[in-house]
Amino acid sequence: MSQSNSPRKILVTSALPYANGSIHLGHLVEYIQTDIWVRFQKMQGHTVHYVCADDTHGTPIMLRAEKEGITPEALIDAVHKEHAADFKEFLVEFDNYYSTNSEENKVLSQTIYRTLKANGKIATKTIEQYYDPVKNMFLPDRFIKGECPKCHAKDQYGDSCEVCGATYNPTELINAYSAVSGAAPIRKETEHYFFKLSECEAFLKDWTRSGTLQGEAANKMGEWFESGLNDWDISRDAPYFGFEIPDAPGKYFYVWLDAPIGYMASFKNLCDAQGLDFDEYWKQDSTTELYHFIGKDILYFHALFWPATLEFSGHRKPTQIFAHGFLTVNGEKMSKSRGTFITARSYLEHISNPEYLRYYYAAKLNSSMEDIDLSLDDFTARVNSDLVGKYINIASRTAGFINKRFGGKLNLSANNGVIAEMKAAAKSLAESFEAREYGRALREIMRLADLANGFVADKAPWVMAKVEGQDDTLQQVCSDALEMFRLLTLYLKPVLPKLAGEIEQFLHIAPLNWASVDASLTNGHMIHAYEHLITRIDPKAIEAMTEANKENLTATAQVAAHGVKTASPAPAPILAPSDAAEGAYISIDDFTKVDLRIAKIVNAEHVEGAEKLLKLTLDIGEAQPRQVFAGIKSAYDPTTLVGRLTVMVANLAPRKMKFGMSEGMVLAASDESGGPFILSPDVGAQLGMKVK
Repeated sequence: MSQSNSPRKILVTSALPYANGSIHLGHLVEYIQTDIWVRFQKMQGHTVHYVCADDTHGTPIMLRAEKEGITPEALIDAVHKEHAADFKEFLVEFDNYYSTNSEENKVLSQTIYRTLKANGKIATKTIEQYYDPVKNMFLPDRFIKGECPKCHAKDQYGDSCEVCGATYNPTELINAYSAVSGAAPIRKETEHYFFKLSECEAFLKDWTRSGTLQGEAANKMGEWFESGLNDWDISRDAPYFGFEIPDAPGKYFYVWLDAPIGYMASFKNLCDAQGLDFDEYWKQDSTTELYHFIGKDILYFHALFWPATLEFSGHRKPTQIFAHGFLTVNGEKMSKSRGTFITARSYLEHISNPEYLRYYYAAKLNSSMEDIDLSLDDFTARVNSDLVGKYINIASRTAGFINKRFGGKLNLSANNGVIAEMKAAAKSLAESFEAREYGRALREIMRLADLANGFVADKAPWVMAKVEGQDDTLQQVCSDALEMFRLLTLYLKPVLPKLAGEIEQFLHIAPLNWASVDASLTNGHMIHAYEHLITRIDPKAIEAMTEANKENLTATAQVAAHGVKTASPAPAPILAPSDAAEGAYISIDDFTKVDLRIAKIVNAEHVEGAEKLLKLTLDIGEAQPRQVFAGIKSAYDPTTLVGRLTVMVANLAPRKMKFGMSEGMVLAASDESGGPFILSPDVGAQLGMKVK
C-alpha cells in the first residue's frame, strides 16, 4: 500500500449487499470500516472514489419475487431504496451506489466473457444436475437438501455438510429433496459453461503471495492450492434472473460472475456522470490504486475467481483486498430469539445516533480477519465514557466561559505542552488509519483526550472564574482547551463526520482536513455559542431495542453424528417435505440403542482451519477422556465451556475426520435465529450418569 505524501488516485469498493433482505448490524461492520478509511484518505487530499451496488441476480431473488407476486425488477428496486436510505443515515458516503442489474454491467459482463472465451479460458461440458419436476427448473446446490453421504446427518445442503464438514456433489445426497417445492428431484443432463480456473493456478499462487492479501488470507488460499483448483461453473439454466450468456440461448451468467463486475459497472456509471476516465482505473497497466473491502466468507471469490477473471480479460488486479471478520452480539451469533438480530433501521429507531455505533465498531476494528463483538453493555459504557465523559466534556466545561465572559473571543497561550504533544501524534494516527488499525488510533485519541481533561481539571477554570484579576489566564486556559478539542475533532472526523461538522460550525472554522493539524485557532478568533452536542445512551433504549427485535421462535433440537447441526440463513423461502414422509419415525427399540451420558467438558479449543468446529475433551467417568469435534464455534468462546456438564452420545462409532478422530457427539439445539447451544443437565446430574 502506498504511503506517499503525493496525491493518490484511489478506487474503493465494499462487497455488494444482496437485494434479498434488510441491512443489519453485521453488514454495517464492513461499510463503516470502509467509509472511515475513505474519509481519512479524502482528508489526506487524495482523489478517492467509493462505489458499491446492490447484488441483484440469482435464484433467491427470482423465487422471492414470485412468492410476493411482483417482478424481480420491482423487488430489487424497493430493496435498493431501503439499502440506500440505511447507508445514508449511517453516514456511509458512497460516491455512487448502483445496481448490478444495469446496462453497464450487462455490457461489461458480456465483453469480459467474450474476451475470456477468445483467450481460451471458457469451456463447455455436459453435466448432470438435479431438476425440480414441479417447478420445472434446475436446482442450485443450496436449494437441494438431504442426508449427508458421509456422516448421514439429515437436512444438509447440496454442496457441503455443516455437521462433519464434508463436501460433495448434490447427486451424492441421500433422500434428496427440493428446498423450493419439497419434491424429490430428478437427474437431468445439461450443458454448462466453465471458466478454466485450473489453468490460472500459477498466476494465482504468485498473486496471492504478492502482498495483495493479509497473511492469514494468503494462508487460507494456500489450502485451496493444496487440493488443486477446479474449473469454475459460470452458467445457470433458465429460468434464472440475470444476464443471458452471449450466443447461448437459455443460459445465464452465474451471479458470482457478474456481481464483482458490478464494481466496474458502478464506477462506469459514475464516470459517465462526472466525466471521469474509466480506463485510467481499470486498464492493465494502471497506476491508480484499487481496494476491495470484504467479509472473510467471500474471500475465495475475490482472491481467486476475481483476479483470474481480470488478468485474462486484460484488466488490472486489485492493489489489495482487505478481509474482515464477522460480528457477534454479546459474545454470540445474532439471534432473533434473544433480540440481537438487529436491523440498521431498528437501531436508528431506538438509539437514533448512528455515530455511536460507528465509534464502537472503530474501537474494535483492526487490520486482521478476527471477529468482533458488540457487547451492548460495553457499547453503552464506552460511548458514554469516551464520547460524552471525555471528548465532549472538554468543550462543555470551557466554551461557556469564552461565550459569557469574553464575547466568544479566543486568546491562546504562546506555548502549551499538551497542544504540542497532541499535534505530534498526527503522524502515528495517520499511520494507524491508513493500516485500518482503528482500535489503536482511538486508544491513542482517548489518551490525548485524557491529557486535555487533565489540563482542564488542573487549571480548574470554574474556580479561576471566581477570582478577581484572573480573566486573562481564564481566557487562555479555555482557549487552549478548545484548541485541544479542535485537534481531537480533526482526528475523530473520519469516524464521526456529522458531529465533526457540527463542531466546525460551533468553532466557526473551515472543514477540517489532515493538514489542519499544522494550523491553530488564532487569537481574536470568534466562536459561536456552545450548544449541547450529544447525549448519553440510556440503557433503557438498549433494552427496548432488544425487546422489539425478539421473535417467539421455538428452538428445535437438531442432533447429528460427530457434532451438531448448525443453523444457516436460508437462501430463499424453504418448504420442507411432509412431516409424515415415509421413514420419518424411529421405534422405541431404535432409541434405546442410543447411550446418552452426562459428560464434563475438561477442555475446549479452536480447530485450526475449521470455521465451525471446536475440539472438546469430554470426561464421562471412563479411564480415558473422549475427543469430540462439535460444530458450535459460532455460539461459544471455548474458554467459557471448560468445566460445564453436557450430554453426549457415548456409543457412537468413532469416525476419522479431517482434523482428527471424533469419538462421540454432543447434543445441542439451534434454529434459524441462533445457536447451536449445547444441552446442559439439570442440577443434581452427575458426571457419567446414563440419560434415560
